[in-house]
Amino acid sequence: MVLLFSRLLLFSHRLRGASICLLSLFLSYLCYSALFSDSTIMHKSAGPTAGCHRVDGAKRRLHKSISCLLRVDSSSSGADERTDQRRASAAPILKNDTPSPPMSHLKFGNKKLPKAIIVGVKKGGTRAVLEFIRIHPDVRAAGTETHFFDRNYARGLEWYRGLMPRTLESQITMEKTPSYFVTKETPRRISAMSQDVKLIVVVRDPVTRAISDYTQTFSKAPDLPSFQKLAFRNQSMGVVDMSWNAIRIGLYALHLENWLRYFPLAQIHFVSGERLITDPAGELARVQDFLGLKRIVTDKHFYFNRTKGFPCLKKPESSGSPRCLGKSKGRTHVQIDRDAIEQLRDFYRPYNDKFYEMVGHDFKWE
Repeated sequence: MVLLFSRLLLFSHRLRGASICLLSLFLSYLCYSALFSDSTIMHKSAGPTAGCHRVDGAKRRLHKSISCLLRVDSSSSGADERTDQRRASAAPILKNDTPSPPMSHLKFGNKKLPKAIIVGVKKGGTRAVLEFIRIHPDVRAAGTETHFFDRNYARGLEWYRGLMPRTLESQITMEKTPSYFVTKETPRRISAMSQDVKLIVVVRDPVTRAISDYTQTFSKAPDLPSFQKLAFRNQSMGVVDMSWNAIRIGLYALHLENWLRYFPLAQIHFVSGERLITDPAGELARVQDFLGLKRIVTDKHFYFNRTKGFPCLKKPESSGSPRCLGKSKGRTHVQIDRDAIEQLRDFYRPYNDKFYEMVGHDFKWE
């Protein structure tokens, strides 16, 4: 190419202006062909539809396309691919100031130990509180009672964590096991897990609670002795059998003393089982405040089921029916002799008064 150009220069003084222009265009074309023939025309795609060039006999056609200018040829040799991979791995990776977590964490969250536990009491309304509070978007709760701190403690905290639902950073993990409140070892064990965990206790008139407890047991074992025989050592003398579990659970003041050895009173919230029926929105508002949650669960979420005598959750938009607690909730109590009830009220009165004084609230169980 250089030799041809030098020879043409010898005759350039004999050419006119038009001829010089034509000659310049011709030489420019030759230079362009020489410069780009190796880098573009020689790199043809092996596929019938891929690539930027097509050869028809001896004639080559350059297809002017954006994809031809930007695309890396897929038919590069294996050595070129390895070189590109090494360059890509060596290239700096741009990161945000805050690294993004894995997508699985964004979608499902992590299993965490609970930040709040409903610890009691049996037949007080614990299932209702759990079902009502778990409709809050910032609350996730274990569906069944774990009984970790009273029956399964030897299995370890990792086993316990595995029972929890996955939660996001903004959500609270909860569980409920009503027997915790009356189990002596439970406060110490929960404190060993976390001294910051928030505790919820749903309390109810201990006489009504004992009758409800008996009614549930009697529905499963119809041959059970009468309520009076189980509740009294000597009914004529008014001697109550404090060893019977249905009676013992209602001694709230005695159980609370054990909890206050490990947790401050401010870390324990008491829900009224009676007001949970008559004013569920009000009780849930106080629960949400205690947990540091925005008041999202309100009176618009509830309606009173006259058949069950209990509040139910209104029908969600995505469901075809309202959500009520199971058949075992709101069942009719076994009829108890009026004298026996009065004797039990006399028995519980000093314990109730002490409990009111300890928590700073009169539940008016008379």
